[in-house]
Amino acid sequence: MDALHPTLLPALDLLPADRPVVLFTRHSIREQPAGGFAGYDVPLTPEGLALAEAWGGRLGRPLHVALSSPVGRCVDTARAMLAGAGHAHLVVETHRQLVEPGCFVRDIREIGGTFLKLGPVGFANLHFREPLPGIRTPQEGTERLLAFMRDQLGAPGSLSLLVTHDTILAAFIYTLAGVEAIDEGDWPWMMEGAFLWFDDDAVHWVWRGQQRSRPLSTG
Repeated sequence: MDALHPTLLPALDLLPADRPVVLFTRHSIREQPAGGFAGYDVPLTPEGLALAEAWGGRLGRPLHVALSSPVGRCVDTARAMLAGAGHAHLVVETHRQLVEPGCFVRDIREIGGTFLKLGPVGFANLHFREPLPGIRTPQEGTERLLAFMRDQLGAPGSLSLLVTHDTILAAFIYTLAGVEAIDEGDWPWMMEGAFLWFDDDAVHWVWRGQQRSRPLSTG
């Protein structure tokens, strides 16, 4: 568990016992790609599988559903977390909302070259500042994800697991928080995630030890 972000375990104590909660998380530790950019074929390491299983065993809530990007390292993260939580009988469902193209990207052919040129953090900051071809605004993508999450909620006290990628988690959580620029230190760790829950008119979340809220869109 030493590789887990240090704010994650304490975050469990900040969650409401009487609400269904979503854990929106990046996949666990993967192999390092030779070219610097991880394609869809880059798998988890044995350490990553062990970390996901150990973290799943510490969640302390019944799991309602496990949803994942179709990419193998995300599916394997979800399966390992389910095993650790004692829910290995649950089937991991894959969704395009959790991978690109999906909630933020419309056409990866239009935007892929810019991403490769700028890198993840540089691209995220450009995305926060201005409209880009082939990609939804951060606000549009975030609203789509919030609606998707609300559709996955279970019974009070349960947890819905959603496994995604760093680019999606970063765009979502920093847009939700109203952050306009980030640096390398802000980038999500592997196996790092945000916990979220909802009222009728608000979303609440815990990210890196801070609990925050904002109204849901009425548009």
